[in-house]
Amino acid sequence: MGEIIPFKRPSAKERHKGKSLCVNGFHKWSIVKEKQFDVKQGKLVTLYVCERCGQTKVKTL
Repeated sequence: MGEIIPFKRPSAKERHKGKSLCVNGFHKWSIVKEKQFDVKQGKLVTLYVCERCGQTKVKTL
């Protein structure tokens, strides 16, 4: 048997799922392990990246 192709168009709810959280400030932050030291500041830093939208933020220790 061949693969079954869905002919129904995805609804607006399905297309925009998860995007409204980041717009309202509820990001899903994860830590990036590659960059942990900032040479210019001479401090340890933690780089966070949102898993849904890709926005980054930096927090110094």
